[in-house]
Amino acid sequence: MSAATEPDLGALAAAAGAIAQRAAQAILAVYESEFAVASKDDRSPLTEADLAANRLIVAALRELTPQLPVLAEESAAVDWNERSCWQRYWLVDPLDGTREFVKRNGEFTVNIALIDGHEPVLGVVQTPVTGELACAWRGGGAWLSHPAAGIAPRRIATRARPATLLVAGSRSHASERESELLARLGPCEKWPLGSSLKFVRIAAGEADLYIRLGPTSEWDTAAGQCVLEEAGGAVLDFAGQPLRYNARASLINGDFLALGDRRADWRLLME
Repeated sequence: MSAATEPDLGALAAAAGAIAQRAAQAILAVYESEFAVASKDDRSPLTEADLAANRLIVAALRELTPQLPVLAEESAAVDWNERSCWQRYWLVDPLDGTREFVKRNGEFTVNIALIDGHEPVLGVVQTPVTGELACAWRGGGAWLSHPAAGIAPRRIATRARPATLLVAGSRSHASERESELLARLGPCEKWPLGSSLKFVRIAAGEADLYIRLGPTSEWDTAAGQCVLEEAGGAVLDFAGQPLRYNARASLINGDFLALGDRRADWRLLME
């Protein structure tokens, strides 16, 4: 496939899902052992599972689509002068939620997204411990399956905003400002949850909102954004615009909202 050719997103999603499952096996091999934890420059944790999954995914995507660049968290940084020319590329977080991995609570994922024109048009979120696989692609909907358990994909969709909101929140990044924003919305219940699982639970109609205040990287959000958008939800900055990718030198996102019911009035959060 050349970068100028329109890809078969459904076929690529299936292939990316299979790659994510292979990466999950590499992650679990480390998870079930006595592993060491190092620190990156930003003091975030790094394990052999991150590196093993990164190597596997990057190699597999390059074999699948040799003409497309791959940008992955644990790979060498790509200069903005080169990256700014990319129209279409893979964006990968080989192990999203390393803190949860270290805590051994199971709330970590493999994220693979395809970006086209600054937008995520394909997203795969795989949960190694449960085997759950969420796949979505532009115009193809969002699907949830458990391949290892023989459970076939089912289409998922967000739910209408209920009287009491169920808010998926980070286990590692809660804040006082988030509590202040939620107080504007009326009755809320919190669901502490790690990694990109928050996007998937909203996409599946099991939660309603995720407020992220503070930095995330583009590979943290792209796959989950595609899954949520194809399920009927949205991932918006505080100006009400969808998150965009590879649009500037920095790979750090600003504050954002992930929401299930697009028709509901969320303006109280943006004032």
